[in-house]
Amino acid sequence: MAERSFAKEVQLLRLAEGAEFRGEGILAVTKALLQSGVAYVGGYQGAPISHLMDVLADAEEILNELGVHFEASASEATAAAMLAASINYPLRGAVTWKSTVGTNVASDALANLASAGVKGGALIILGEDYGEGASIMQERTHAFAMKSQMWLLDPRPHLPEIVRAVEQGFALSEASNTPVMLMLRIRACHVYGRFIAQNNRRPAFSAADALAAPSRDYGRIILPPSTYAQEKEKIQHRFPAAVRFVAEQRMNEMLGPDTGDIGIVLQGGLYNNLMRALELLDCADVFGASNVPLYLLNVTYPLIPEEWVEFCRGKRAVLIVEEGQPEFIEQAANQILNKHDVGVRVLGKDVLPMHGEYSVDVLRKGIGAFIDK
Repeated sequence: MAERSFAKEVQLLRLAEGAEFRGEGILAVTKALLQSGVAYVGGYQGAPISHLMDVLADAEEILNELGVHFEASASEATAAAMLAASINYPLRGAVTWKSTVGTNVASDALANLASAGVKGGALIILGEDYGEGASIMQERTHAFAMKSQMWLLDPRPHLPEIVRAVEQGFALSEASNTPVMLMLRIRACHVYGRFIAQNNRRPAFSAADALAAPSRDYGRIILPPSTYAQEKEKIQHRFPAAVRFVAEQRMNEMLGPDTGDIGIVLQGGLYNNLMRALELLDCADVFGASNVPLYLLNVTYPLIPEEWVEFCRGKRAVLIVEEGQPEFIEQAANQILNKHDVGVRVLGKDVLPMHGEYSVDVLRKGIGAFIDK
C-alpha cells in the first residue's frame, strides 16, 4: 500500500513537449526518467526518497503504455541487482533507495555492477539524509562513490536542474560505461517549481527485446582474470571518459562575476541555503545574483581539474562549502591546485564546522568570517 497517493498528480507525467510542468520535485524526477527513455525502474522505500516509489506505483498505467518495467524491490540489494540488466544490454535502468544505510545493503551488487561496467545507462537515485534532521547516522555517499568509482551527481534543488541531472546522468553513464549516483536531499524531493516538459520516450531497447535476444559477454563476469581487466578499464578508459563528458557538457556551473579575489566552491545540494546566507550578508539579491564568484559542483565526483584551475587562478582565497567529514573535496582541491601550481589559499573545515547541517545561520557566520579575512 502506498504511503501517499499521487493518483491525481501522475497525470502531469503525460505532459508533451513545450508544456509547462508545475509540481513537486519527486514528480519531476519521474517525468525526467520517462523523458530519458528509461526501460526499467525499481527500488526500496526509505525517507527521504519514499515518495518516488509511491509515484511510480501510481503511474503504473503510464509506465505500461511506454513499455517500462516497474518492480517494487524486496530490499536495496534486490533493487541494485536489477541494474545488472544494463551490463550486457543497452537498457536504461534506474533504481532508488535511502542513503547511506540503503547503499550499504546494496553494496555487494553495486560493487559488482561498478566492476563489470554497463552498456545501458544505469542511474541510482539516492535520498541523501545528512544533517541534524537525518533519520540515520551521519554518513555520506561520497566515500562509497569513490570506493567503487561510480560518478556522483548533487544537483542544486531547482526543478530544471534536477531534470537535467537525470537526463545527463543517463548520458554520462553510457559515455563512460559506469553506473551514476544522483543524490536528492529532502528539500529537493519536495520542492515545488516548474520546467518545460519534453515528450516521453519509449525505451529504444526494452526488457522484452533483451529476453528475445539473449547476450553474454564473459569479459563482464566478475571473476578473475576478468576483474583485473575491468579495474584497468576503470582507470584507463572510464574515468577519463567521465571527466571529458562532465567538462564538455558543462554539468558544473560558474555563477556570479567573472572576476574577484575570493570565491566559493559548493556542492549543488547546498545552493539554496548558501544563497540565502549571501543575501543576508548583502552579497546576493533575492533572485540569486551573487556578488561573489561561485563554482557550483553539480557533479561532486569526479572533479574536473581544468575547471578548478580556471576558477581559482588569480584569486587569493577560495572557500569550499562541503558537508561532513572527511573533507574529500577540500583534499582533492588542494591536490589539483598544487599540481597545477595555482597559488590560492583553500579554506573549508577551518572556517565551517564539519558536523551537523549547514543551516543558513551557520553559513552566514562562516562566509562572513571568510569574506572579512
